[in-house]
Amino acid sequence: MKVIGITGGVGSGKSALLAYISEKYNCRVILADEIAHKVKEPGQEAYSRLVDLLSTDILKEDGAIHRGRMAAKIFGSESVLEKVNEIIHPAVKDEILRHISQFRCEKKTDFLFIEAALLIEGGYLEIVDEMWYIFAREDIRRKRLKETRNYTDEKIDAIMKSQLKEDEFRKKCSTVIDNSESLSLALRQIDEKLGEYL
Repeated sequence: MKVIGITGGVGSGKSALLAYISEKYNCRVILADEIAHKVKEPGQEAYSRLVDLLSTDILKEDGAIHRGRMAAKIFGSESVLEKVNEIIHPAVKDEILRHISQFRCEKKTDFLFIEAALLIEGGYLEIVDEMWYIFAREDIRRKRLKETRNYTDEKIDAIMKSQLKEDEFRKKCSTVIDNSESLSLALRQIDEKLGEYL
């Protein structure tokens, strides 16, 4: 089983490409965002640590963490955000490592894809066999984000500023999939690459 990290800037189209991959190939896909929600559930280690840090004010009536209340507690405080990330990121990584070893033992899948915006910054280069950069030109990404998510220019600017620059992605990734043009062109690049391994 080959473990492949999928990363790229916001609006590069990672989700659409992964939807295709998971349909066509014998693979598993792990979305770091989904794992991040899971580790915040009651009973998980990160849950109690977050409640200790941010107080029970962030909880809903059923005891689950209320995303909006948690965001409000973090908003505007770099130090609180840092502490929250120090709880969530290692918990997500541990959970992903657990999945990797489980799927390796099962020996049922050809590929395991891990998708996250912060794979490189999060130190996943030593966990994956290779890292793919999903590239799309900035003008294309902006257009997509406005059309699909109704993001304002200000919001797009803020997100893009917080993410790695293109040359950093290219430096750290062994494969670049260009998703600037039609989806079919990007899918062809994926088929060629995965075809080499099958």
